[in-house]
Amino acid sequence: MRAWLVLSCLAMLQFLIAVDVTVVNVALPSIGHDLGADARRLTWVVVGYTVTGGGLLMLGGRLGDLLGRRRVLLAGTVLFGAASLLAGIAPSFTLLVAARLMQGAGEALALPAAMAVIVLMFPEGPRRSRALGVWAAVASSGLVLGFVLSGVVTQLLGWRWIFLVAVPFIVFVLAATILLVPADPLGRRVRLDLRGSVLLTAAPLLFALGVVEAGQDGGLGRLSPVALAGAAIAGVLFVVTERRAADPLIPPGFFRNRARVLANLATALLSAALSTSFLLFTYHLQNRLGLSPLAAGLTLLPLAVSLIAAATFVPRLLGRWGARVCAVTGIGLTALGMAAIAAAPAGAHVLATVSAMVLIAAGMGFGLVGLQYAAVTGVTGDDAGAAAGVQRAADQLGGSTGITVYIGVGFAPALAGIDPFLTSSALAIVGLAAAGFIAWRIALPAH
Repeated sequence: MRAWLVLSCLAMLQFLIAVDVTVVNVALPSIGHDLGADARRLTWVVVGYTVTGGGLLMLGGRLGDLLGRRRVLLAGTVLFGAASLLAGIAPSFTLLVAARLMQGAGEALALPAAMAVIVLMFPEGPRRSRALGVWAAVASSGLVLGFVLSGVVTQLLGWRWIFLVAVPFIVFVLAATILLVPADPLGRRVRLDLRGSVLLTAAPLLFALGVVEAGQDGGLGRLSPVALAGAAIAGVLFVVTERRAADPLIPPGFFRNRARVLANLATALLSAALSTSFLLFTYHLQNRLGLSPLAAGLTLLPLAVSLIAAATFVPRLLGRWGARVCAVTGIGLTALGMAAIAAAPAGAHVLATVSAMVLIAAGMGFGLVGLQYAAVTGVTGDDAGAAAGVQRAADQLGGSTGITVYIGVGFAPALAGIDPFLTSSALAIVGLAAAGFIAWRIALPAH
């Protein structure tokens, strides 16, 4: 009973963090109007949060293993709550972006610790399958409901409340964590790989900057090649740093577990397609069909309901089919959903997107639950935080990279004569084909 109470409380935190990934999308025009920011600058309200959170997730996982998961969970939750309050009252665009970066850092501390607590409280087998199914369902529904809440809250209360509404729930999670989550001992003393963490965060941020700037005014400009070169240099330096570090972000033994490595690679590719599909849905509903923010948000409700149903049903099949079959099934369903998005005519009725929504929801439920289970199989108290951090980083960085590349290329001015929905979906399907090939090669222990 205590384990399920802990799961319920931490799932609320997971929901709030997942909502913050997408809750700003429909509110961006209002934010730009109030704070005087153009479309190019508004990109950072989305990318700054996801990339910072994804880049620091592995550091957060290591801190949980070394300092204690309960301590790091509390610190991350406090930081996330304070940043949400700051974002809601930010008087300038610069301060809003700074608050979003802080939210990403808070997520990076809290989520790996929360997932590690859940993994260690539920033993491998049916109980862990059900717990991870709940975790995935909450994350998935949070991502989609973020669009719904963004339209409703922005239209009825104003965009600032999309951040402020989370503060009282954060206070509740803090109180529940103090009361329910058991304290854990300190790990062995080691030097943290701060340089590796900075490089891992800088590389995707610079890459996103380079791609976003490349799409401005139909040309590369001066900043884009410099940012892309900086991203490549940061990536190379990260690899060199990790090889030389006494205690790297990812323990060397992690790469000896082939199933975990393959599961995280497949997760990144699947998340890239899923994040792309969400953004294409909103573009279709608002830009092609001309729906209001509130109507566009409410139209995505079937997707949220389908996601919850799929992620709740999948754990029952996980023990019968195995994580590999569930993952490959989810990737295949997602590919079919992307094909349905690409095939939808520009003036198609909203009902034409329902089939794509259902396929994407089923793909997300099957794929992420199966890959999450494979990514944390065999963890111990010494590496649970690192494994959870890597899994969340793969998920989040994969999603932000997918939006940057698939959407950036599909809607690039140089390809103005080609349907951007077709191009973006085709790129995502190619990535999903690679994900399916990788996922099929995952082999887990017989137990």
